[in-house]
Amino acid sequence: MRSNLQELSKTNEINNWFQTSVMKVSDIMRGEKTGQELADQLLSILAELLDVQLGAIYIAESDDAFVLTGTYAYDVRKNNKARFKKGEGLVGQAIVEKRTILYTDPPKDYVYIQSGLGKIAPGNILVSPLVYQNEVVGVIELGTSREMEKLQLDLVKQVSESIAIAFNSIRTRGKMQDMLNTTRDQAEKLQVQQEELKNKNEDLQIQQEELKNNNEEMQVQQEELRIANEGLEKQTIALKKSEEDLKVQQEELQVTNEELEEKTKSLELQKKKISDKNLELEVARDNIQQKAKELEISSKYKSEFLANMSHELRTPLNSLLILSQDLADNKTKNLLDDQIESAEIIYKSGNDLLNLINEILDLSKIESGKMTLNLDDIKIQVIKENIIHQFQPITNKKGISLNVNIDNNVPESIVTDIQRLDQIIKNLMSNAIKFTEKDGITVHVHIPPPGADLSRSGLDADETLAISVIDTGIGIPKDKQLAIFEAFQQADGSTSRKYGGTGLGLSISRELAKLLRGEIMLRSEPGKGSTFTLYIPTDLKKTGHEAGEEEEEKDFIATQKPVKRKVPKPPGIIPQPSQTAPPPQEVGSIDDDRHNIKKNDKVILIIEDDPEFAKILCKQGHGKGFKCIASPTGENGLKLAGQYTPDAIILDIKLPGIDGLSVLDKLKENQGTRHIPVHMMSGIEETIDVYKKGAIGYLTKPVKTDDIMKAFTKIEGFIDRKMKNLLIVEDDEAMRKSIKVVIGEVDVNISEVKSGQEAFDTLKDNSFDCMVLDLGLPDMTGFDLLKKLEADQHIEIPPIIVYTGKDLTKEENDELQQYTNSIIIKGVKSAERLLDDTALFLHRVVDDLPDEKQKIIANLHDKEKLFRNKNILVVDDDMRNVFALSKVLRGKGMNVTKAVNGQMALDALKENPGADLVLMDIMMPVMDGYDAMKAIRKQPKFNKLPIIALTAKAMKEDRNKCIEAGANDYMAKPVNVEKLLSLMRVWLYNK
Repeated sequence: MRSNLQELSKTNEINNWFQTSVMKVSDIMRGEKTGQELADQLLSILAELLDVQLGAIYIAESDDAFVLTGTYAYDVRKNNKARFKKGEGLVGQAIVEKRTILYTDPPKDYVYIQSGLGKIAPGNILVSPLVYQNEVVGVIELGTSREMEKLQLDLVKQVSESIAIAFNSIRTRGKMQDMLNTTRDQAEKLQVQQEELKNKNEDLQIQQEELKNNNEEMQVQQEELRIANEGLEKQTIALKKSEEDLKVQQEELQVTNEELEEKTKSLELQKKKISDKNLELEVARDNIQQKAKELEISSKYKSEFLANMSHELRTPLNSLLILSQDLADNKTKNLLDDQIESAEIIYKSGNDLLNLINEILDLSKIESGKMTLNLDDIKIQVIKENIIHQFQPITNKKGISLNVNIDNNVPESIVTDIQRLDQIIKNLMSNAIKFTEKDGITVHVHIPPPGADLSRSGLDADETLAISVIDTGIGIPKDKQLAIFEAFQQADGSTSRKYGGTGLGLSISRELAKLLRGEIMLRSEPGKGSTFTLYIPTDLKKTGHEAGEEEEEKDFIATQKPVKRKVPKPPGIIPQPSQTAPPPQEVGSIDDDRHNIKKNDKVILIIEDDPEFAKILCKQGHGKGFKCIASPTGENGLKLAGQYTPDAIILDIKLPGIDGLSVLDKLKENQGTRHIPVHMMSGIEETIDVYKKGAIGYLTKPVKTDDIMKAFTKIEGFIDRKMKNLLIVEDDEAMRKSIKVVIGEVDVNISEVKSGQEAFDTLKDNSFDCMVLDLGLPDMTGFDLLKKLEADQHIEIPPIIVYTGKDLTKEENDELQQYTNSIIIKGVKSAERLLDDTALFLHRVVDDLPDEKQKIIANLHDKEKLFRNKNILVVDDDMRNVFALSKVLRGKGMNVTKAVNGQMALDALKENPGADLVLMDIMMPVMDGYDAMKAIRKQPKFNKLPIIALTAKAMKEDRNKCIEAGANDYMAKPVNVEKLLSLMRVWLYNK
């Protein structure tokens, strides 16, 4: 209803403007004016109403000529024409065709819109003839820098006829005036002639007296007099005819004036009606504003309720999940198997409840328009792989089939938000699996069929992708098909009892589909199954999500992901299975060489879940002299890497269970495997992130045989070359020496240069495995060198470690992230970091390094050492949370101080100012967490004290409030222990 009222108000506002504009033009035409006066005044009012910057009016002088009569902001130049004939230029052509001509994008030297500061060419020229009784009496020419809207064109068309009548009246009055002047001149000439005649008669009398005898001459004079009298009679007749014509024209003018008066009265009546409607709209607007205010208050109460509900539910969940996970880990080995299972069930049930809370909050975010979109280019093949990897293990376990079919005529990729699309597909697939007991599920990716009704979303069928999830389940009765899309609704109560669930999945999916500018359609028949079809645009940016364009229906922001060096950011990794889903099953292994490996064999580990492609890689490896070990999963791949310590690893990113990027992280964290060169491959686009993690190369599927051979050749080069090449770019000689001491030269050839140009020339002629770069160089900055290297396509850029004493701004750090693999700020522990990072990118075997360097790297990777003897202040009024957190923190070797409100936290810090980190709850009695953090930050000695806010309020604005109050970081309850410990490591390390 609100939308309809807004639409009605907008329509009336447009009509009101239109009628008011017509009246303003009519007011200008009242009274007697010259053609130039009327032309100038009309151009001024039209410039105001139509927002044009140039104007000219040409009035008919004769049948073939139209003369420039009035102008607006018109610059007279030598090429301008002030007189047009029919067919000459746009003006002459408009006269011939008697229709409006709109000329877009005229030449830049056609005419200029000038001001005191400069000039620009107009983007549109409008030429409109003024037609009266099928005769063109004038032409209006308007110029504007922007595109003219239909409403503006309609206004010009509406007033053109009235303007034509006005100029025709002026022309008629002019003609009448000319005839009056002609008649007056003729009368004056007649009077002169009569005076002349009188004089002649007097002369004749004198002549008669003087020349009585000259009769012949007198007769001649009498004849002349007769002829003159005949001419005078003719002139008298012409004068009478002119008077009759003038009378007719005066009658026509009177009729015209009467018509104008009638139109004026009609316009006044319309104005009164519009005024009455405006009063009605004002009353309606007041009512709408009142209802909007009531709705705002209601929404505020709803948001507060959701925040409070989240707090009240998450608070007990926090301690429940932490303690149940701690019990399930059975670190003391004193629990029975059934007790561990009970703890795992408690943890699983708590996670189920947490997922329900998150679903309710998701639905609230969508309804309030606070959901954010991240647009990216997504390959259709990636969508297929996501579905297979995520749901194939589940369907296999249930004993039903899963097929994903992609039509040949669908686009190769689409632009959308992969996270939201995955969420919709996950909900549709979860429903299909839940309600299907036999046969199977088919996912069909296709274009909309002919005749598909997309009116609800307004999609263009030619630019739409359809994803259909087809199951052979229980089906849905027709009278229930609308209800299931409402929140907390299912087909009937028995379904809820038999199959479980909250009924939120489809409601969230529907709202997410709207957010993606699409819709979901359902076809179902009880006992035969259901087909849910998601329709989304192939390019969401084309539907109104360009930068700077506001969205009318939802208040969300569409952002694009930044492009990194060389290659775009990947659309995302397959979502990890939820903790309630069954563990992924291995696709199956292939026969490999693990039982036939000898001492000096070159061994390569292939972690790839596609058995056919794994066989191809093994065959190519054999051709290069490698013994091959294959694993279909990341978990098993890590075990094999630790067991066999292969010479190299080929690793796919898209794996069931733990993904390839996580496998790479774990390989590089392990001192026994971090030196092994890893070559990545995947169906998603290459990303610089894999190189930052220590990968040596990347293949994008589908791959050619030549690409595989090049990858094996690159791997061979790493294995066979025992000495690695390092380039140091540093102008300070003492610093270069210290870097060489830190890294060591046992297995590394180190080259040194002092300037950016030397570095550029050296990299042009030589190949290096890694480069250490200082930003402050004598001839150019490190930023300039990086840009110069990037611009030269012939230079192979090695992994780059920036080692600088400069305090980087956020903008400088973001820029460096595009070019470099690691950034180290010189400080207390920077040398250890440099040793660790160079060892990673040079693929040095840690066990072969000197003992003191092994110890440095080992200490850096000892995650638990950072926690030992650290003093942690836990501030929370819920003793269950305090107990659970304290137990975990003390188990890591930390000292814990407790406070139950903000005031007690301040007192504890006063007594023990040596706290290393504070975990701060927000909702507490006496003094809440916001006020406590503000009070802590007011004390200069605590400016750098890390504070992590822990709150059960999970809305986006809660995080912003925590950061503004003084928190360094934020985590929503219930707390994920591993994430909390990881966050604490970051802030304790920085401190």
